[in-house]
Amino acid sequence: MTTQQAQYNVGGMSCSFCAETITKAYDRTDGVEDVDVSLAHEEVLVQYDDDQLGDAELKDTLRDLGYTIRDPNKEKRFEEQQEELDQGKRQLLISGIASLLALGLMGLMVVRNGWNIFAETDQQWMWYGSLALALGTMFWPGLYIKKKAYNSLKRGIFNQHVLLEAGAFAGLTGGFLGWFVFPSFPVVHFFIVSTFITTYHILSEYTSLIVRTRASRAVQDLMDLQPDTARRVTEDGEVEDVEVDELDVGDNVRVKPGENIPIDGEVIDGESAVDESVATGESAPVDKQPGDEVIGGSVNETGTLLIEVTATGEDAFLNQVAQQIEEARAMKPGIIQLADKILKYFVPGVLSIAAAAFLFWVIIPAAFPGTILGSGPQLQTAAYAALAALVLGYPCALGMATPLALIRGGGEAARNGILMRSGDAFQVYRDVDTVVLDKTGTITQGEPAVNTVVGIGEHPEVDVRRTAASAEAFSEHPLADAILDHADELDLGFSDPAEFDSVTGKGVTATVDGDDVLVGKPGWLTDEGVDLSDGENVVEDLQDRGLTTIGVVVNGELVGVVGIGDEIKDDATATIQRIKDAGIDPVMITGDNERTAQTVAGEVGIDRMMAEVLPDDKREEIRRLQDEQNERVAMVGDGINDAPALTQADIGIAIGAGTDIAIESADIILMGDHLGGVMDAYEIAQTSYKKTRQNLIGAFSFNGIGVTAATTGLIHPVFAMIAMVLSVSAVLANSFAGQLLSGGGIKTDFTIEGVETDKTSEPEPPGKSEEVTADEAKDDEKPARETATFDTGLNCGSCEDRVTDTLDERDGVREIHADADEQCVEVTFNPHRITTDELRETIADLGYEVGSVERCPASSDSATHSATDP
Repeated sequence: MTTQQAQYNVGGMSCSFCAETITKAYDRTDGVEDVDVSLAHEEVLVQYDDDQLGDAELKDTLRDLGYTIRDPNKEKRFEEQQEELDQGKRQLLISGIASLLALGLMGLMVVRNGWNIFAETDQQWMWYGSLALALGTMFWPGLYIKKKAYNSLKRGIFNQHVLLEAGAFAGLTGGFLGWFVFPSFPVVHFFIVSTFITTYHILSEYTSLIVRTRASRAVQDLMDLQPDTARRVTEDGEVEDVEVDELDVGDNVRVKPGENIPIDGEVIDGESAVDESVATGESAPVDKQPGDEVIGGSVNETGTLLIEVTATGEDAFLNQVAQQIEEARAMKPGIIQLADKILKYFVPGVLSIAAAAFLFWVIIPAAFPGTILGSGPQLQTAAYAALAALVLGYPCALGMATPLALIRGGGEAARNGILMRSGDAFQVYRDVDTVVLDKTGTITQGEPAVNTVVGIGEHPEVDVRRTAASAEAFSEHPLADAILDHADELDLGFSDPAEFDSVTGKGVTATVDGDDVLVGKPGWLTDEGVDLSDGENVVEDLQDRGLTTIGVVVNGELVGVVGIGDEIKDDATATIQRIKDAGIDPVMITGDNERTAQTVAGEVGIDRMMAEVLPDDKREEIRRLQDEQNERVAMVGDGINDAPALTQADIGIAIGAGTDIAIESADIILMGDHLGGVMDAYEIAQTSYKKTRQNLIGAFSFNGIGVTAATTGLIHPVFAMIAMVLSVSAVLANSFAGQLLSGGGIKTDFTIEGVETDKTSEPEPPGKSEEVTADEAKDDEKPARETATFDTGLNCGSCEDRVTDTLDERDGVREIHADADEQCVEVTFNPHRITTDELRETIADLGYEVGSVERCPASSDSATHSATDP
């Protein structure tokens, strides 16, 4: 026996009852060993014995149940999902028109009968008309429901599709009985009920599809996929673009600065700093040189690298992550929606009550003749009671209660910059008792920044800052970026070095204002003969705080020490306190060392932490909390290495500024990088769940009372239609009336499109010293930021994108404002790292004529782009 695994992206699932249907169908299939269905990600993972069945049989099972299997290609998958939405809209339009016509027909009949809604008509054209509408709705837009119901029933599965068809065919049966057998049966009313409940079911599934499609579309907009192609260098030195899947072990690949490394490999030429945080969780860049290994998915920061491919296929890091995600999905604790918990018992309950009502009116009057129940079997009453119970039993409002609450909650979340991908996100999140937060990029900013500057002896901190910035002005290393950005924040002027040289992985040497300057790691400075004894305690203190220490030496003397670390997000401490106030236990998990982890945890107020956790072990730590400690866990992360843990957690929360793999693995996505959305989503989940519960109680009350009353044999089909209208109206009112009365909802700081924030005053830059004033800046030094404006020949939106993307790659560019309407480009840049002439040449190289103007005229269609350069 050989166990194989198959994974399918499935279309047509509208609720967790669908997931349960698929699970039961596979459980009853010989050869299937295990099955996991993810409603949030619309995926099915099946482990099976390939000696007993194959991929074709597994797919046929899904198709027999009425579901579709989407293309594994992401782009095609989203296209197919949009087609499903369009098809659902057409089905709803057709059935909606039929229901309106049926309503008009019933209204005409009521008028003809002197406004008696219970009276039947003897106009047979109305019988034919109502029958045509019923058959047309049931067997045209509603045909797919019958296929699902038939194949579910064939496997002994009782779900909402079976109940819908029981009610619809009960309406048809009642109409035919009134036409041919029992004259007292209301023919038109029974037929119209069949039309109505089919339409309501299509509406219910369409609302669910809208929620899911909108979430998927937002995820698609967020994803900035890692490169699909790579630059392969051939044996004769030629460079060719190939698909990453075409790379073989031993191939050479060239990666330029700012690009993602597409595959695992070993550096054979070039030196660069590489950001591996998405894979390792470490924020500090790692210096790479020939002989060092690199990980696929990490970012090449500075120099160009020539890499020899060492792993492809299943051995590659990204594919191992994908495998871990699949395994995590299979092991993730399941959840059944509250509505489906009710339906699980409600469906067989309604069918049983209808059968019991029929048997009661057949058996009891015969067993006890002469009572008020009559003498002998009451076949007409029995049929009427059973049919009415089935008609009234279809839970229109029950089916819409959850989707409408999701639409309401999802809209409120979107206005807060939060994307809730599924009903699980609403139901499960409110029940979590532990929130595990990754450190790098989640609690912290995820990039190096100057934390502390200490002057040694009598040397002022401001001089240390200026000297370090001047020495690093021509460096491309990420730690140099942190020093220069710090100088920018303080508006601190500094001069260019007269001479400059960098020592890879160690530091830089420069001549600044005639002085010999070294800026680098303490170990390297010691090797260069510098006495660090005066700053030894400072270095140890900063390292104890988890900071990277950089010494600044002038003419052989240590004048200062710069501490660089990963800055904590502005709202991290407040968010952790909100988590505690809600009675939830915050836990930090990180691959960083114990010392750094303790420092960060202490600053934000976290008591429990897991340090030095390898990327592969994060998922196991989440499972341990779930299994051994029986905790319901939410996981917050942003990197590739977080993706398996996000999937394993009961609720995965991804930072929208993170990687696409993390985003796709999550149940909730926070647009942007603000951590406060973690608790905003929690509060919205609580409110939405409350609305869902209220909706279900109201809907169940209508159906429960209706089915019970129907067993008396006295309930007219009109009551079924009235109950459906009232219950759905109540659900709609409960879901949205509050928002409408309040004018459309809550004022928020974020929107999904653009992730905009309120423009409030910026906090004072961290580490800013009172002694740093404008008076201290030398008049002859260049400012840290300048703006240049160019008159160009831009004339289209794609031209804007072309110029913006090209300038974005230039070192030192901070912000780009391109306006095709005004044929103008405005660039904010660091003059120590790029000149106005170089910017002009960059634009001219693209084929545009470049002139200079004072400023760009305002244009409503123009847009400002923040460059990726820090």
